[in-house]
Amino acid sequence: MLFDIKDYTGIIQDAIACFWNTRNRQLHNQIDRNNRDAGNRGAVTGGKQMDGFVALLSRVAVDMGIPQNCIFTKSNQLPGYFRPTKDWDFLIVSPAKKLIAAIEFKSQVGSFGNNFNNRTEEALGSAIDLWTAFRENVFPNQNAPWVGYLMAVERCKKSTAVVRVAEPHFKVLKEFQKTSYIDRYSILCRKLILERHYTAAALLWTSDASTYGNVADDISIERFLSAFAGYLQGVINEFK
Repeated sequence: MLFDIKDYTGIIQDAIACFWNTRNRQLHNQIDRNNRDAGNRGAVTGGKQMDGFVALLSRVAVDMGIPQNCIFTKSNQLPGYFRPTKDWDFLIVSPAKKLIAAIEFKSQVGSFGNNFNNRTEEALGSAIDLWTAFRENVFPNQNAPWVGYLMAVERCKKSTAVVRVAEPHFKVLKEFQKTSYIDRYSILCRKLILERHYTAAALLWTSDASTYGNVADDISIERFLSAFAGYLQGVINEFK
């Protein structure tokens, strides 16, 4: 099947709606238990908010000819190098047990100052662990897998305002000067690709269940999906 991004526009919108609706439902359920602090944490750690994007990538994979039984969205532990295993959000494994693709989905709503560094460290740690394990032949007899990172960030005053940087001893890199948190996520995604930690990355902004957009064309959801679909078309013989 030829890939046409127009076929997935509605599913992308559904994924955004699923993200907000799931998050709001988790938060509401926790607050109903009279524990507001736990409610905020539940909304962050609920683990299902990005299910719409899992469904989106699954749809693209199936449309490109990948058998449904080779797509894994639960119990996705892969062996690591620095730790025994890492649970990825989305995997494709061929019938011959070759790792074809591994993808992480992340989001951030509020608490930008507390969580930006955590998200950065998570993204780097997951990739470095996977590629080092690959180098050490943990995934034998195969080419390098396609590794993706997709991030959705709330667009609001706090995420778009310029953030002061602390420089008590040394100057930070020039590109981080006068940047917002969304700018910093954009820099992160570009550098993850530049340094080959991830094959592709996408960064979406969203302000509510019906409003979203790409932060930049080179890290857009459309480019991410096109790259993913093109790669799967190139390895389809692994599934015959």
